[in-house]
Amino acid sequence: MTNVPMAATFLVVIGSASLLTVTARRLHPNDYLPSLDRWALSDRVLGTFWTWLLLGGTIFTAYTFTAVPGLVYGNGAPAFFALPYTVIVCPLAFILLPRMWTMAQKHGYVTAADFVRGRYRSAPLALVVALTGILATMPYLALQLLGIRAVLSAAGIPSRGIVSDIAMVAIFAGLAVATYRYGLRAPTVISLFKCVAIFASTLAICWLVLTRLGGPGTVFDAAATRLATSTGNTALLLTADQQPAYATLAAGSALALLMYPHVVTAAFAASGPSTLRRATVALPLWTAVLALFGLLGIAALAANVHTPPNGAETAVPMLIVRLMPGALAGVILGALTIGALVPAAVMSIAAATSFVRNVYVEYFDPTATPKRQVRIAKAVSLTAKAGAAAFVFGLRDQDAINLQLLGGVWILQIFPAVAIGLYTRRLHPRALITGWAVGMVLGTVLVVHTGFSPLVPLGLPGRSLAFYAGLAAMLLNLTVAVVGTAVLNLIGKGSGARGG
Repeated sequence: MTNVPMAATFLVVIGSASLLTVTARRLHPNDYLPSLDRWALSDRVLGTFWTWLLLGGTIFTAYTFTAVPGLVYGNGAPAFFALPYTVIVCPLAFILLPRMWTMAQKHGYVTAADFVRGRYRSAPLALVVALTGILATMPYLALQLLGIRAVLSAAGIPSRGIVSDIAMVAIFAGLAVATYRYGLRAPTVISLFKCVAIFASTLAICWLVLTRLGGPGTVFDAAATRLATSTGNTALLLTADQQPAYATLAAGSALALLMYPHVVTAAFAASGPSTLRRATVALPLWTAVLALFGLLGIAALAANVHTPPNGAETAVPMLIVRLMPGALAGVILGALTIGALVPAAVMSIAAATSFVRNVYVEYFDPTATPKRQVRIAKAVSLTAKAGAAAFVFGLRDQDAINLQLLGGVWILQIFPAVAIGLYTRRLHPRALITGWAVGMVLGTVLVVHTGFSPLVPLGLPGRSLAFYAGLAAMLLNLTVAVVGTAVLNLIGKGSGARGG
């Protein structure tokens, strides 16, 4: 039976966020010259506050706020790797993003692949970077729909059914229209709503958990007992054997995150490098909220919440429905749904921009006017959203999750070309492409061979440790690039000597 107050407040929250997008034009009212800079990067005019909102709203996705506590609910302490991972991201972003922004502004770059194209004078390497970014982004975009589906499921709407599908299509349709019309300004405005809703909801949920379930000690004891009963171990504690996996997952995920096109797009929209530095200094506020959400996975264990099979991501939404009055639960579930709209919009914009700049213009229509580029980008952005929806409706949820695991491994393989390229151009483009190919193949084989686990066993004398497959593949990728550069330079010198 439908909870009418919950459904009503849920719809009010979603509707309010949709109406808010009409104010997006105020971020930059002069639209006399359509261009990708204006549509995809909001003309690079966002100040510190808006940049912080957009970066936080883009990095911390709806699926993050359901998947992390879901992993805690199912696996205990190892799932908290997401916290050091997002902490590591902040100093990396402080160092890398302002430098990349400066080069992008100086040369008119719109994407990371643009930067690679100009830095190495290599169209094939730029194409590799662009296609890898698009390939890794699409399953990430699909996961935002899974986050919405988890919320709807907790609200009593079956995860597989016509009602759920119609609800998700309706929510995404409003986003698609706003993004098509206003570009990056639409998710920027929604990010303000997301920030207020998520931060306020987190405080309300945590207060209610402590009120209803007892103090922290009581909650942790009950959760440990439940987890030990269901898994046969005290997984609320990180064991010595789990530490290498924990550390490499955190480090590798942090390096990978900054390579995603949607993060680069959000960063390039800032008004300057100083703006980016100030915004990244404040990003740990979002990490603090994520930490509290992770703890809600423990609260769900303590509250004896039972999720559907393979549906641990519904643990916190189900906890919310159980502990809160219907109207308030609807508000918070609506906030979690809004949490999917910001990253989904930025992802579709970033994927579309990469396609237009580094595939369409480079190989199909080099003389395309700025207006035509924007028109193509808008169409591709809509196609990306439709493709993500079709993917989620047509395949099992686990398929999207598996592809996202691969996406994280894949995107990490462009780190040598992009991040190291910020400081030196000594690596040879052909060596970088070879290293990328080796890393892509090795990372894919490792993940698939282990049954789509991001962790692979690392055999040591008398001991086997788990290691993040993406980081292992990237280290080999970098090694191949360095050695390949040395070999190609020697060959070049030899050819030069013989030619002389």
